[in-house]
Amino acid sequence: MDAIVCVKQIPDPETPAAAFKLDEAAMKVEPASGVQPVISPFDAQAVEAALQLRDAAGEGTIHVLSLGPDSARDAIKHGLAMGADEGYQLNDPAFEGGDAWTIALALSKAIEKIGLPDVLLFGRQAADFDQGTVGSIVAEILELPSVTVLRSLELDGDTISVSRVVGDGFETVSAPTPCVLTISNEFGDPRYPQLRQIMQAAKKQVIEWTPADLGLDAAEVGAAGSRVTMEALFQPKNETEVELIEGDTAAEKAALLVEKLREAKII
Repeated sequence: MDAIVCVKQIPDPETPAAAFKLDEAAMKVEPASGVQPVISPFDAQAVEAALQLRDAAGEGTIHVLSLGPDSARDAIKHGLAMGADEGYQLNDPAFEGGDAWTIALALSKAIEKIGLPDVLLFGRQAADFDQGTVGSIVAEILELPSVTVLRSLELDGDTISVSRVVGDGFETVSAPTPCVLTISNEFGDPRYPQLRQIMQAAKKQVIEWTPADLGLDAAEVGAAGSRVTMEALFQPKNETEVELIEGDTAAEKAALLVEKLREAKII
């Protein structure tokens, strides 16, 4: 059972909201001071799903793939420390500023370069912008069947039997391999790497690729190839006005309140 797990490094979701700052002009989130970014929790669960499939099959190779700057290597190393075998990073300034389409395109080319495995695994969504589209776009580009938002999966010969989360419960389906699967938080907690595994992962080489290595032009990826334009990025402001109703008695206050509500055409 060979698998490729695509992971993303994000700001730590446990970071207090007050620690984040937005650069509205550049439309970027400034990293919180002193807080290290982490692998997206859904992606760690996707790595766990790959490991469980390999354990059930008895053999296989798990590749961890990520697109991001130098720091994104830590997310790959986390997957390796959990038990994955090989790491790949798409790292080049040309990749920066991309949308879901350009990210999926680059990942698809990298997957083809590695070699199409039995299963491609993604987290249900990245836990920063929560768009949840990259996995499905990769499936479309590679013309593979896909099943999203999984809470469990089981290898059954050349098919994968899965239970997926739907609005009113759960749905059980099967998909032939190779296929694309996205893992939800209902899957359960991923295993925690031990110190020995972390040290072993630190010694493993992560292979880096640029757009040229994938047969892509710089104009096809990153901001240059994006199909979605961000119009604004801002922190919503909650502004409320409070008016105190004064009166000598409760009945007088109630009458004044009714009058105010009628003026506002609420009643």
